[in-house]
Amino acid sequence: MPNSRSPSGSALDAWQPEPVTGQDALHPGPVDAASALLDLPAAAAAAGDPLPPLWHWFFFLRWPAQRELGPDGHPLEASFLPPVPDRQRMFAGGRCEIVEPLRLGRPAECVSSLAAVTPKRGRTGELLFVTERREYRQSGRRCLVEEQDFVYRSGRSTDPQHPTALDDAAGPAAEGPWQLPLRPDPTLLFRFSALTANAHRIHYDAPYCRDVEGYPGLVVHGPLLVLLMLELVRRNAPERRVRTLSYRLRRPVFAGERLLADGAPSDGRAVLRIATHRAARHATAEVAFA
Repeated sequence: MPNSRSPSGSALDAWQPEPVTGQDALHPGPVDAASALLDLPAAAAAAGDPLPPLWHWFFFLRWPAQRELGPDGHPLEASFLPPVPDRQRMFAGGRCEIVEPLRLGRPAECVSSLAAVTPKRGRTGELLFVTERREYRQSGRRCLVEEQDFVYRSGRSTDPQHPTALDDAAGPAAEGPWQLPLRPDPTLLFRFSALTANAHRIHYDAPYCRDVEGYPGLVVHGPLLVLLMLELVRRNAPERRVRTLSYRLRRPVFAGERLLADGAPSDGRAVLRIATHRAARHATAEVAFA
């Protein structure tokens, strides 16, 4: 565990949260809603069908009471939120092994546990990396093993790393044969927040984004960027089953910008990215097929 020089000192030494178990019936409703969000001609899965990779993110949701939310809309307390003062949270990346896909309409179980806690020093000060492990089971069988990496900072960064104004006309150059362009707007972000029980104000409160967080506009959800990259696989290689995947979130994308999910298959794998005119790789991912 971290030593006394970590962001929250001795409080982290005693932080050893117990595993948490959740259940979900995996009703089709969230898949229908997510499919409509992506403008699909029909639902991506029906009862009994396998869920597309990472679409389990629309299930096993936690809705805290309103009084349990902080000024930023994020929960004040949760099982795997570290005791860091003035906590700022960033979704950094993750990995998933799909032993067999979860099936829509069948009850499933998720066991979440703390996998790792690592303090590091970055350009803007001390950071805490927390990895949460989730194991999903259905019909008594292990189906998915997932790890998600989060970065926590105590206090706000003063690093001027974001643009002061957004260009909503310029677009990125394509690299791979798989392409999915999108210009996320506030309505899309609002609907995705609702689908994932995400009340963080950076996704819907523009004055808060500018005046408190220092962003030039609403921030596109990191999980949405990851799902857009995987949508390339679902649309272009529907006959291939994803066995493993990994992804990394590098820098934010903002509402109104023209983004491109772009990718290419190669030797049983696919390399994917999210690009805008500002950066060629806001997010990256790699999948390996079974």
